[in-house]
Amino acid sequence: MTKKSKCIPAWYEGPTPSGTYRSLFKWGDLAGFKHPNSGLVKLLIDTFNLSCEELMVPESLALETVSENTPSNLKERHLKELIRICGKENVRTDTFDRVAKSYGRGMIDALRLRRHIIENIPDAVVAPRNQAEIEEIIAHCEKNQIPVYIYGAGSTVTRGLEAVKGGISLDMSKHMNQVVKFNEVDQNITVQAGMTGPQLEDLLNNAPEKLNAKRRYTCGHFPQSFEYSSVGGWVVTRGAGQNSTYYGKIEDIVIAQEYVTPRGVFKTTEHPRSANGPDFDQIMMGSEGVFGVLTTVTLRVFRWQPKNRKRFSYMFKNWNDSREACREIMQSEFGFPSAFRLSDPEETDVAMKLYHIERTPADSVLKILGYRPMEKCLLLGHTDGERAFSANVDRKIRKICLKYNAFELSLAQVTKNWEKGRFRDPYMREDLQDFGVLIDTLECAVTWSQMESVHRAVRGFIKNRTQTVCMTHLSHAYPQGGNLYFIFIAKINTIKEYLDLQYGVLDVIQKSGAALSHHHGVGKQSSPWLEEQIGTAQMDVIRALKQHFDPHNIMNPGGTLGLDMNPDQKAKRWSKNLED
Repeated sequence: MTKKSKCIPAWYEGPTPSGTYRSLFKWGDLAGFKHPNSGLVKLLIDTFNLSCEELMVPESLALETVSENTPSNLKERHLKELIRICGKENVRTDTFDRVAKSYGRGMIDALRLRRHIIENIPDAVVAPRNQAEIEEIIAHCEKNQIPVYIYGAGSTVTRGLEAVKGGISLDMSKHMNQVVKFNEVDQNITVQAGMTGPQLEDLLNNAPEKLNAKRRYTCGHFPQSFEYSSVGGWVVTRGAGQNSTYYGKIEDIVIAQEYVTPRGVFKTTEHPRSANGPDFDQIMMGSEGVFGVLTTVTLRVFRWQPKNRKRFSYMFKNWNDSREACREIMQSEFGFPSAFRLSDPEETDVAMKLYHIERTPADSVLKILGYRPMEKCLLLGHTDGERAFSANVDRKIRKICLKYNAFELSLAQVTKNWEKGRFRDPYMREDLQDFGVLIDTLECAVTWSQMESVHRAVRGFIKNRTQTVCMTHLSHAYPQGGNLYFIFIAKINTIKEYLDLQYGVLDVIQKSGAALSHHHGVGKQSSPWLEEQIGTAQMDVIRALKQHFDPHNIMNPGGTLGLDMNPDQKAKRWSKNLED
């Protein structure tokens, strides 16, 4: 190893003090961290021409305490009414809590908070204790035209929570996180929308002890934000989990929903399928709070059979062969894998560094066999389900991969390493950003026939920027296509520079014909591209639904889903506050 590769930067290790700007953009646990390993550090040094000395002095740690100098503009009579409904302990007007319930976990959130930019926050945070209180709150806000925003667990990366027009933020996580009912005969569970992924999974995995069930179950939905996202957030953004290739996206898992809207309660039935006109579950999913407040959701659940899981990992010689193998796997009708992740050549090279495979005897063997740097592609994943089914899917995947000259990596250790750290990777963003290095993501849905051209176009745009890493993987797959997930790492000095890159990528995705989002939703970030994406005819339907459910536009106003955008949003421009 070179001297540079032994550099250990001055990473910050918490616990992060509460009440600080850093605590607001911190991923999850205030005491948690996952430092980039030596392989990634070497990549950063080589890519950005950094010296080890430069990595000893962070640019900013954002450890300053958030000042309480942003007044609430909510009139006293409204605060009194909210306190009457929910209790004084459930109504907050301090600046810190208002920022915490309005900023998400996107890079734009962290960039602003590091610069102490506080904007678009509610005048009060209200934590309802039950649906009856939510109905009273919405009725009062509708009567007085007070904007309402909805907070689930705060992991949005699309500026979905921002209270552009003030008003209140409903904190669903504090109380609205209980089981409503569990039906083992119908194999479904109804929960309140503020329940988090770990809370739900713990209940289902321990269903005999906690739900008086005969079996153990799983929700099957594991986004990277799993530990810090809510069931309601999954639903209103049409989220996907890392095991969705087998279990389905959230719209495949939802059975029924209940919303409180300005027009009253809207509830769907629990039938597994119907032909009663348009499917209102599908209409309401993805609505991101612009129609009403999702209060409860009924989900199908699956038998939890972790002993039947089969892990696999294969190395292909090139991107084309690996894509064709994945397409054949998804179209062969023997069943689907659960986790299924194919990395392109650049991401594979980074993975070789992250997993310390580079420059090992295994790496040498791969080179001898013709698996070359910046050409080879890594496929990893696992199967789930009934034992014989899971084993058969694993066998079929192996057969197809070998047909395309893939090298089977021993003992699936690469997949185990990925599983071990997959929910903790976001912590690395904080470390990198301390030194002015940004890591961010954008994703899009494509057909198999589009995949190569979209990959080339988006990657080409990002790589036109000097000293920029662009990694891509296929993260969710279907017989007709999949999701391309782009990760870029860049040395960026200003918010404007970051937004120029982000907006440029969104433009390229749009022009390439890909779907603007596969699972992150739209929020206020991508909304300026939505009408061009889906067409005016479909956008008019969204406007009509908005007018029906929310005629006075109190629900998540300010640009969400391309509705009521300001001139800057329409013109795809950043705010003047961010032109640093």
